[in-house]
Amino acid sequence: MPINVGDNMNSILRNAAVLSLALIIGAPLARTAAPAVAATPAGPEVIAQGEYLAHAADCVACHSAPGGAAYAGGRGMGLPLGVIYATNITPDPDTGIGRYSLQDFDRALRSGIARDGHRLYPSMPYPSYAKISDADIAALYAFFMQSVKPVRQENRPADIRWPLNIRWALPVWNWLFVDSKSYQPQSGHDPQWNRGAYLVQGLGHCGACHTPRGLLYQEKALTEARGSYLAGASLDNWSATDLAGDVNFGLGRWSEADLLQFLKTGHNASATAFGSMIDVINYSTQYLTDEDNTAMARYLKSLPPAHGDTTPITADGSATTKALQARQFAAAGSRNYVTLCAGCHGFDGRGSAPYIPPLAGNPAVLDPDPVSLINITLNGSSPIVVGGRPDAYRMVSFRTSLDDQQLADVVSFIRSGWGNNASAVKPRAVSELRAKTDPVRYNEIDLLRMR
Repeated sequence: MPINVGDNMNSILRNAAVLSLALIIGAPLARTAAPAVAATPAGPEVIAQGEYLAHAADCVACHSAPGGAAYAGGRGMGLPLGVIYATNITPDPDTGIGRYSLQDFDRALRSGIARDGHRLYPSMPYPSYAKISDADIAALYAFFMQSVKPVRQENRPADIRWPLNIRWALPVWNWLFVDSKSYQPQSGHDPQWNRGAYLVQGLGHCGACHTPRGLLYQEKALTEARGSYLAGASLDNWSATDLAGDVNFGLGRWSEADLLQFLKTGHNASATAFGSMIDVINYSTQYLTDEDNTAMARYLKSLPPAHGDTTPITADGSATTKALQARQFAAAGSRNYVTLCAGCHGFDGRGSAPYIPPLAGNPAVLDPDPVSLINITLNGSSPIVVGGRPDAYRMVSFRTSLDDQQLADVVSFIRSGWGNNASAVKPRAVSELRAKTDPVRYNEIDLLRMR
């Protein structure tokens, strides 16, 4: 099992030093790569299953640049270490994976080792994909090799400075933090729960975004066995939501039906998808069966609160609502809220479900990290497209309408109004995010990339 940094830092550092020395002098590591899998005949049913699994793994979202060909790579992903660009995974023999055998493909997905032997950075979620079954690996391989169009497009090197770009330490990192075993069903749970756990922990790689990272950028937990699993995390200028049972900024108030609706449509009575989650809806979960989405909902709803958040905030918005209706603008940001926000979200902050989310009691509003609320207010939101139809309502950008102080005041007003009790936002936080991000450009949204 992977080791948690918080458990015994001194022991980990000693082990890391020993392992580093072993690598330098050529001594073998005790842990070996995942075993090769036998090839499965690539009939139509296997290829169709592979396409379904590619949806479940959301491969196209990361491995396709805006406006580019499906799976041809080039999309940049911002990490604390720098920017990593997704690689070409079309079956082009020179720039893609066309020369990969099934064993090569398996080793890349489950062990993070490319065909030429170089180690992949763990932004490729092989710590999660290690849980994928042999049969599903074979089906994915059949789909990519026989159904995806080859595209000749050179891969772009990562923009990570030395010495952080050195890959020789990755075997040590993997030894410390990656569990190479495929998912094993838990006897204490029914098949539906186990199916949900397999999808969430493995193909869906939900923890890659929603689990906090440790000192060495490892996920602090890979399963529900540790309380930090899916407890929310900051990533690429967003705050990935807490998916555990916290009642205020987690999923504690959501039912399984709420989760199913969200996974299928990106909307429900409590929230609307934003940030990277829009790609998950657009290219992944809407294509899954109701049975699989329900299984994921069942698993997620079984997770206890990760932060001891057991007392729900009472969204008593009467005082805020009355002040806004009376045009009493004593609170900073309230005037701009009425001018720019109330037309959609209402004086009472309740929005118009399911397409315009409420602000009163919204988990993203109550999140201790306000970066998502700042980002979406500053830069707007891209379309959620279900069944080929874009949603009619989406957040617009206020980047040019509000300066840093004004935007901070509006976001702070929302985080404190209608019974919300989240902390205020400083103008500096807006300024820093403004410098690192761009407004959403709708003309770059290509929703036919899967074909």
